[in-house]
Amino acid sequence: MPLSPIDWHRRFTQQARWTRDLRAYLYPRVGFSKAERILDVGCGTGALLGEFQSQGDALVYGLDVQRAHLKLAQTNEAALLSQGDAHQLPYPDSLFDITLCHYLLLWISNPTQALHEMVRITRPGGAVLALAEPDYGGRIDHPPELEQLGKWQIESLQAQGADPFMGRKLAGLFNKVGLQKVETGVLGAQWQGAPSKEEWQSEWAVLEADAELIKGIETLRGLKARAEQAWQSGNRVLFVPTFYALGWVSTRSVIPG
Repeated sequence: MPLSPIDWHRRFTQQARWTRDLRAYLYPRVGFSKAERILDVGCGTGALLGEFQSQGDALVYGLDVQRAHLKLAQTNEAALLSQGDAHQLPYPDSLFDITLCHYLLLWISNPTQALHEMVRITRPGGAVLALAEPDYGGRIDHPPELEQLGKWQIESLQAQGADPFMGRKLAGLFNKVGLQKVETGVLGAQWQGAPSKEEWQSEWAVLEADAELIKGIETLRGLKARAEQAWQSGNRVLFVPTFYALGWVSTRSVIPG
C-alpha cells in the first residue's frame, strides 16, 4: 500500500540523519549563519527546517507540492511555507541568499528547469545547493542474493517517473544552468551494527511499497528475512552513492538558457 504522510516523515527524517555530516561541512562554507533568507525547495514534512533556524537568524522558507506533507511541516511555526511546483517557483528574482533541495531532483520531470528557477530566485553571489541526489545505478548490496533489492528499486523509481541515476548527472546540471565554482562530491558511508528498529521499519516500508508496484512482494518477504540475518551477523553491506553539489550564482545578470 502507498506510504502515508507519517511514513514519509519517518523516511525524510532518516534521510536527514544520513546527510547530517555533509550539512555540517557545507553550511559554514555558504554562510548559513549570516544568511537573511533561506529556501528549502521540496521541503516535504519539514525534516530540515528547524535545523536552518538553529544556524542563525534567517527567515526560513519551505515549498512543497504535497499539501499533506506541508501540514506536518506546519509544526515548525517559524517557517514560511508555500505549496507550489519547483518548475515555477512563486518567488521574485534574487530573494534568497541560499536556495537548496534535499533528495528532490530525481523526482522532478525537468530538473534543468527547476535549477534555473532556483538560480533565478537566489541573489547574485548567493549559493544553490543540492544536498543529496542518489545514484541507484551504483548501489552495492551484499550478500549477493540481496542484489535483487537494488534492481527492484530502480524499476520502481522509473515506474513512478523518477530518475534513479540523477546523482551522476548533478555536476553537469549545475554547470548547465550557469552556476559558478561548482563543487560536487559523494557522501561517505559508515556502518555500526544493525540499523535501529525505526530505521529498519522505515527502509522496509519503502521497499515493500516499491515491490507492490512491480509485483515482487512475495519474493521480498524472503529477502527481508535474509537481510535481517545478514545485519545480525555483521555481513550486510548496503551503499547507494549519494551526490551533492554546490554552486554560486553569477554576479553578472545573464544566465545561460
